[in-house]
Amino acid sequence: MRLSPRSSVRSSYRPRPMPAALRLVIGLAILVTVGTLTLMLPWMGAQRPLTWNEALFTAVSALSVTGLSIITPVSDLSLAGQIVLLLLIQIGGVGFMVMAVIVFQLLGRRITLTDRLALTDSMGLLVPGAIVQLVRRVLLTVLLIETIGAALLWIHWRDMLGPERALLYAIFHSVSAFCNAGFDLFSGLPQHPYGIPNDSTSLAILGTLIFLGGLGIPVLAELLTFWRIRFSLHTRITLTVVLTLVSIGAGGLFLTEQQPGHPLANESLERQIALALFQSISTRTAGFSAFQPLDELSPAGRLLTIVLMFIGCAPASMGGGITTGTFAVLMLAVGAYARGLASPQIGGRTLAPQTVRKAAAILTVSLLVVLTATWLILITHEASLDDALFEVVSAFATCGLSLQLTGELNLFGQLVICVMMFWGRLGALTLVVALAHQRPQLVTYPEEQVLIG
Repeated sequence: MRLSPRSSVRSSYRPRPMPAALRLVIGLAILVTVGTLTLMLPWMGAQRPLTWNEALFTAVSALSVTGLSIITPVSDLSLAGQIVLLLLIQIGGVGFMVMAVIVFQLLGRRITLTDRLALTDSMGLLVPGAIVQLVRRVLLTVLLIETIGAALLWIHWRDMLGPERALLYAIFHSVSAFCNAGFDLFSGLPQHPYGIPNDSTSLAILGTLIFLGGLGIPVLAELLTFWRIRFSLHTRITLTVVLTLVSIGAGGLFLTEQQPGHPLANESLERQIALALFQSISTRTAGFSAFQPLDELSPAGRLLTIVLMFIGCAPASMGGGITTGTFAVLMLAVGAYARGLASPQIGGRTLAPQTVRKAAAILTVSLLVVLTATWLILITHEASLDDALFEVVSAFATCGLSLQLTGELNLFGQLVICVMMFWGRLGALTLVVALAHQRPQLVTYPEEQVLIG
């Protein structure tokens, strides 16, 4: 039996695979929907079921590992609700594509090339080589670090909270700190009205977890095998930029917050250093505050905090922001232009022009989105510019720090912040690529100069 030409064409037709960026957007949207519906179940609330906007805001904040909240988890969520919140934070932190790959393997399903490409994008990696093996190591590493952190917190908090309650709090805050989420179960308690305990031991454990979670998967993988390999250029740049930003942030906050009426005014020198160091680490997308209350920050401290949040953590990490990689590439490009070099150079290597263009695109899109969202908050709320900008950048950078504006947002403001958290978790270019219809360039036009500067 011979097939007609039309039948042959129809039988050979294969639908085009969904782009990896679009798969990430849809996947996160589905998780947000499932998380919202789950949190709306009657037994998830402590005294009453959560409203749809409370559930939506909490689900987006948890899955984007931000920490901004319009509810108080310790009093508004039941034990079941707190456990669901913990699971959403964990899924959001390690990445839903990582969880999907683990589930596929448990079910015996083959990981397709499209899945590998989507996973590579979600983890911020350059090539999909050996991605499944990397996923296993990532998951084991994450669980090991969180377990060690939880054990140390339980030992430290068991006398203060009791063994059973301390176990829940230790696990919750270890996951929240490593995933750079910023959710806590202390806010609202009479003895901790401003959030986490800010004693030196608690801050040391939580600060270490936040720092490790903000380094990124490729950097952690190299640090765990430092005796076998030479650090890549990415790892060297990341460690240099992260340590520099932490030092600048700690030094800046130490100088600006010692005046009367500001967070460090009544602390000893040792405590001032410890609090400023932790706040600098946490500011770059963790969301825990050692400055209690945070709204006593000086104007200079607020500006420094906004800048640190906007830069954020390393690529392929638990945090957000434009990332330290983008910041480093832009600084190198400026330095190369000032020295008259054709391309940025560092460590005996030249950065590709595409890398510089990508960094410039990320910065441009991020600034436009942040400014637009800030304007929308300002025209719909009676808020000052610094409060609105602080809140928007915190959401964009998936940080979670707030100057008490979150609880005062109306429904429109809550939706704006939800969009910013969603955008910040996926990254500027992921959403742009997912929403844009890209076409190959078929025509090249002659060059012409345009005045700039």
